[in-house]
Amino acid sequence: MTIELDEIKKREKGLKIINEKIKNEGIDSLIDLTGLAGGFDVTPKDISLLETYAGPAVFDEKIQKVGIEHLGGEKVLPLNRTTSGIAAMIMTYVKEGDEIAHYLPEEPGHPSIARTAKLVGADYVEYTDINDFKINDNTSLVVITGTTMDHEVISENDFKYVINKAKEQDILVFVDDASGARLRRAVYNQPTAIDLGADLSVTSTDKLMEGPRGGLMAGSEKLIDEIKLTVNQYGFEAQAPLVVGMIKALEKYSPERIKEAYVEKDELYQKLIDKGLNPLTTPTGFMFKEDEIKNVVVDKIGEMDTPSDIIATVYSMLLLENYNIVTIPAVGMPGASKTIRIDWSAKDSDKITMDEMVCAIVDTFNKTAEVCKNNKVEQVLYE
Repeated sequence: MTIELDEIKKREKGLKIINEKIKNEGIDSLIDLTGLAGGFDVTPKDISLLETYAGPAVFDEKIQKVGIEHLGGEKVLPLNRTTSGIAAMIMTYVKEGDEIAHYLPEEPGHPSIARTAKLVGADYVEYTDINDFKINDNTSLVVITGTTMDHEVISENDFKYVINKAKEQDILVFVDDASGARLRRAVYNQPTAIDLGADLSVTSTDKLMEGPRGGLMAGSEKLIDEIKLTVNQYGFEAQAPLVVGMIKALEKYSPERIKEAYVEKDELYQKLIDKGLNPLTTPTGFMFKEDEIKNVVVDKIGEMDTPSDIIATVYSMLLLENYNIVTIPAVGMPGASKTIRIDWSAKDSDKITMDEMVCAIVDTFNKTAEVCKNNKVEQVLYE
């Protein structure tokens, strides 16, 4: 079984657990702390427009207004996934033999970038040290990740440095700002990627906002129109139901909840420290990286051969099964981070107190250790 297929099987198990929870306890029993809860806050009037031509006619005008306000630029392009936008952009502007130079604060980059580079026959290089970043003779695209999958945020100085290096050689700059379009701006008061000088940026409309899983790209009218042609050719465009969901999410988005979580996360972090754990803080919560999860389990039961990413996924499954808490390793797409990240800005954080959260975290470490000790890993992940 390939790694990707194996991850699909694990995701199916996670979704099966969620389905059973909904059937037996109702959807409100779930506590989604991924920061990716999404949503379709639509009205009956909106639904009446969900037709092949009526919807696009009405919603395109609205998404242009709220999208440009959120991301900057001259025009925006709604997409069925952020991945679709990344793929379409690379397919439009990168050819065989070119190089894509990607700067990000911390590995890994979004897998769609490397995969599409391979698809078009381009070289792909990642840089995480600003001092190492360089542009070669065959570089045709510079990619910047504003905020990584584990919410590591690029500094504004590094952002500007990479953009300036690219502009010196007239190279296109694309920013993967999936959650950064909100996190960078709400917590660190950074400008939009476009205002910083990037040519194009894309964000995920379900990350740190109550919108559907989709993508929204911004840039100049010329560039967006060129990418839109590729998008339409390959069926990457967002259909009317997605677009109206994006509009509603952008209209109701406020950075205040993110700012509140930024302050409250320190208290939550200290409670975990007091329990003898070693989490890392994020701008809006805390996280345990896969190696640290394994370290805690090893301290309880001794050394073992089980890889850390597997243990982290077991932990995520048990947190879901026993406490209804949704984290990314149990339900994420292939290639997603295996970090257990709790986003305290998620609306579902209202369903659980800090002390209850800490109790769930501690107990799940104990349960994960039991599973590993009794060789029940595959049962948890697949059965």
